[in-house]
Amino acid sequence: MAKIKIQQVRSRIKCPKVQKLTLDALGLKKMNQVVEHEATPQILGMVSAVKHLVRIVE
Repeated sequence: MAKIKIQQVRSRIKCPKVQKLTLDALGLKKMNQVVEHEATPQILGMVSAVKHLVRIVE
């Protein structure tokens, strides 16, 4: 599988609890933090759920 890098670019303050838990599940705890994951359908679904808070880094 391909690897993707995910970076949190917006704050989690005032986000619904479900979105905060999704960021935690992705391993994103701080602003501008970058994590690397396999591009599985589960990970891509989590990224799409919080797409307004994160971006995919090349």
